[in-house]
Amino acid sequence: MARKVGILALQGGFAAHAAALTELGHEAVDVRTAAALEQVDGLVLPGGESSVQVLLLDRHLLWAPLAAFVRSGRPILCTCAGLILAARRVTHPDQRSLGWLDVQVARNAWGRQIDSFEALSDDGAHPLIFIRAPRVTEVGHGVEVLATLRGEPVLVRQGTTVGATFHPELTADRSVHKLVFGTATT
Repeated sequence: MARKVGILALQGGFAAHAAALTELGHEAVDVRTAAALEQVDGLVLPGGESSVQVLLLDRHLLWAPLAAFVRSGRPILCTCAGLILAARRVTHPDQRSLGWLDVQVARNAWGRQIDSFEALSDDGAHPLIFIRAPRVTEVGHGVEVLATLRGEPVLVRQGTTVGATFHPELTADRSVHKLVFGTATT
């Protein structure tokens, strides 16, 4: 079933997510307002700079609308900085977050920009691209670990929210987007 999937388009890498969603037959919609958020069937919180995204959430008055969205049970994909925004707790440094996923993350813990790298998940199912990526340092109750790298969680799910420490939108593999949103034919 084709969905209208919003991508929080305040800052960061939202265009690559739009391309991935379009490949799966969905309509990708940039979301910058509460009104736009109300019109979508699913949501992507993309990578970028999480501290800047926090400031922009304040400026655009999106904290409460995003909380209502997650309570609605619609599917959400949070990648890299998006996972930082969705986490229960953020460290290195501490930062305010939405608290949707019962995980603790450490910002930029896979290394600085110069330390960016590609790998395969431990099970070989997911190509992984890490760019200044967070690390999941604690996983709470009710959080399912879907993929690991070197034994560490890199893809997690709680309810209808999926968080990735990596950038699935930068690979040719659409399995993560498909996991969250399906395809237009499913």
